Amino acid sequence: MLSRLVAAVFAVALTASAQSLSVRQLMSFLQSSVQIKQTDREVAAFLSKAKMTEKLDDRTIEEMQSLGIGPKTVAALRALGEKSQGLAAGEPVTPEGKPAPKPPPSSEEQAAIIDDVRDYALNYSKNLPDYICTQVTRRYVAPIPGSRYGGKRGDDPSWHLQDTLTIRLSYFDQKEDYKVVLVNNTVVQQDYNKLGGTTSSGDFGSMMLQIFEHATETHFEWDHWGKMRGRLAYVFAYRVSQGRSQWHIDYDRREDIVAAYRGLLYIDQETRQVLRVTLQAVDIPAAFPVRQAETTLDYDYQMLGDQEFLLPLKGEVRMLADDVLTRNDNEFRLYHKYSSESAIKYDTDTPAPLPDDQTKEQPHK
Repeated sequence: MLSRLVAAVFAVALTASAQSLSVRQLMSFLQSSVQIKQTDREVAAFLSKAKMTEKLDDRTIEEMQSLGIGPKTVAALRALGEKSQGLAAGEPVTPEGKPAPKPPPSSEEQAAIIDDVRDYALNYSKNLPDYICTQVTRRYVAPIPGSRYGGKRGDDPSWHLQDTLTIRLSYFDQKEDYKVVLVNNTVVQQDYNKLGGTTSSGDFGSMMLQIFEHATETHFEWDHWGKMRGRLAYVFAYRVSQGRSQWHIDYDRREDIVAAYRGLLYIDQETRQVLRVTLQAVDIPAAFPVRQAETTLDYDYQMLGDQEFLLPLKGEVRMLADDVLTRNDNEFRLYHKYSSESAIKYDTDTPAPLPDDQTKEQPHK
């Protein structure tokens, strides 16, 4: 209660008087704002009215980012930093109670981790049982920020729900099969491969397999420690060249390219299994209609029968084409072992989206 009151008083004083702040005062304000869960927009608005009495350097801003502040707050801090470059530097400041950074694994340990994960990824599909699940796909569109209808440049996209698909996804003999059963809560019989708009497939091991195949010659390097769904994770950055890539980007089923890509791998420290993989296309040819393409896929532990497996939880696919942003949120529910009698009852009431904290990286100690 005291920290909430202190932060509230501090915020009122800041907005009312455009208070000048030392680096230490700024750090205290940010810590308090995180504790009382002020929104990113509110904190950024406060900072836009502040002035620094000391130089705010990039290293200190990085320290402040570790508090868990949002992107708008980070942008406001960088603006304050630019305006403070002519000021004298104050004493170094770090967040109160912040422990010493956890050192990365040694180069030998990193190589061993990648070897273990490679073995896991190459055998992932082979070790999965046959099963069925429900895939709920919500497809969104948005104008580009900075365009005529997209708001200010740098703003978050204004997403509009286009449709909601409920899909029966079966995994049998290491192959995926998609059958659309509901569109906007209406029963349909539609071929998934003939749907218009943005679609994706290959979430059950193909992404990992292609990254870790020896022929891909993926370059890995340490990035940071992370935490997903309460599990400490090694996080590695990786890159795949166009000549070794197998990632296809299809435009309207008329044009297709194989793109170079990069991303991050979140690896469970305890089990050395993949908790999250991200992909971002790079060096897309200028003549290709799709300008941006990226994917994030989260895995979580699920029970199938009496055994636990790491299976897709949620995927997000974003693309920019024809000056329009699209986003598909794919959620995977109701896993069951597959049999010829397997059946899932599909209610016409689509389940609510997963809470954001299920797929948000958490601060770690």
